[in-house]
Amino acid sequence: MTASTAPARGSGRAAKPDQVLADAVEVARQGLDVVDPDHIGAHLGAVTEGDRLVTHFFECGLPGYRGWRWAVTVTRIPRSKQVTICESTLLPGPDALRAPEWVPWQERLQPGDLGVGDLLPTPPDDPRLAPGYVQSDDPAIEEVNWELGLGRARVMSRDGRLDVAQRWYDGERGPNAPISVAAPSSARCGSCGFYLQLAGSLRQAFGVCGNEYAPDDAQVVSVDHGCGAHSEVLVEQVQTVEELPTVFDDSEVEAVAVSHTHGSVDADEPAEPYGHG
Repeated sequence: MTASTAPARGSGRAAKPDQVLADAVEVARQGLDVVDPDHIGAHLGAVTEGDRLVTHFFECGLPGYRGWRWAVTVTRIPRSKQVTICESTLLPGPDALRAPEWVPWQERLQPGDLGVGDLLPTPPDDPRLAPGYVQSDDPAIEEVNWELGLGRARVMSRDGRLDVAQRWYDGERGPNAPISVAAPSSARCGSCGFYLQLAGSLRQAFGVCGNEYAPDDAQVVSVDHGCGAHSEVLVEQVQTVEELPTVFDDSEVEAVAVSHTHGSVDADEPAEPYGHG
């Protein structure tokens, strides 16, 4: 057997294949003596790691380790044919079943995950924030900062504000939200009497809804968001149809004889005229 070659460790050159080590399959298998023999499969090949350094791979039969391989690295001293085992381990192969790549907890968090009593420290290099002593590129923020003497250690950076604006605009309170699409085209927040503009550079695009009957009450909405609770939305009035008065023509009266039942009280009375229009 000839071992495949790989760049020598610590150098850019390809390692010279070592036939003695490549043929030492059974010696390498002995390096797995602590493993149940039923979990060691066929020999898969060998890779030259460096000068007189070869790693042999064997199939792994452990349940749940599909595609993994036992790896045993062997070596020998110069001008000696005695093979020595360096180390053995279990490594994933190209098609190995592996757990997803670990993601730090602060990157796994999603909006709404923070609960009562939870703490979410902000990284010192968070690009959404800038040092408070650096003059802001938002005049309104700079003015408030100096007027009130807030002295905040950090304020939102330009990148942070752009990220917020895009997230709000693409969210459930932007122009493409279902409730906004279904609202009349004239019912936009920017023309609503309950719309409260934000301060600073975001005032041109966002405000807060102040209508207690609107679904977005106390929420930040885009200027072109909309809903059916707009202050100027009017329910279409159905015009009342006025009926003409009924007119009777009494210019001509025709006398009609009224018959009386025999034996009734008014049987002896003369017939009365009856108006017939």
